[in-house]
Amino acid sequence: MTTTYPSSPAETDRPETEALFAAFIRRLVQDASMLQAIDLGEVDAIIDPVSGHAILLPATQEALRQGAVPTNQMLATLPPEEYQRLLAAGLEPVTLAFGDLLHEPGELIQHIYFPSAGLLVSLLTTLQDHMALEIGLVGSEGMVGLPVAQGIDTSSVRAVVQGPGKALRMESSRFREALKISPVLQRTFHRYTYALIAQITQTAVCNRFHLVEARLARWLLMASDRLHTNPLRFTHEALADLLGVRRVGITVAASALQQQKLIQYSRGNIKILDREGLKVSACECYQKIKDIFDHV
Repeated sequence: MTTTYPSSPAETDRPETEALFAAFIRRLVQDASMLQAIDLGEVDAIIDPVSGHAILLPATQEALRQGAVPTNQMLATLPPEEYQRLLAAGLEPVTLAFGDLLHEPGELIQHIYFPSAGLLVSLLTTLQDHMALEIGLVGSEGMVGLPVAQGIDTSSVRAVVQGPGKALRMESSRFREALKISPVLQRTFHRYTYALIAQITQTAVCNRFHLVEARLARWLLMASDRLHTNPLRFTHEALADLLGVRRVGITVAASALQQQKLIQYSRGNIKILDREGLKVSACECYQKIKDIFDHV
């Protein structure tokens, strides 16, 4: 699932800027048929081979500003008619607060959620003594309530909001009906299922074998990718709970990253100062997970 990074609206408001942007796009795209598709408005975004990010074309940026295109990347990849059909079937906007519980293990999944940019949801596995460990992160690249797409009615994880924001929500029963009659939807959710399972599997390996400092760097990068904000607001205690380590372990790891001038931490605000350096400090799990989502 490709993460998109829209340019600022001001960047394409002036004619001279639009001309420069068009020239830049043509330097990136060498294929004549692709250029023709761009001119006809049949392409929403292209991939920058240097950064690996998707660059939204001006028409798509304008549609986003007018609310015609969802900022959730799964929904944004659907043909417009499929998205409109979901809206007609009951897809609705909601605002979620920090700490909101969306699902609990063993409970019926009443709604599925498609986070918009800025919303972050942790998927946690729980034990009988009420301890919990994060096994997955969901942001605007995915959805919460994936078992429904596989025909499962109950949740096996706790889904809790870590970064407040907006989402699109739909009743599970209505979503199942929409999924039954849409091969396009089915393919989209099968691809995301693969990516999320890969993330959960890699996270399990990471939690078992990698040092806290590398795991913290990996988590901060993943959270930043999904929240699109800097600084991040997370206390040492919250991070310790999510990563399944003692609070002192997070304190030591955060101090080490701060001494290397990779992050700046103050009163629950974590600012990434050197993203490339933080990638070096992170374990290989970050890049493996990112590569899967970028190419699925």
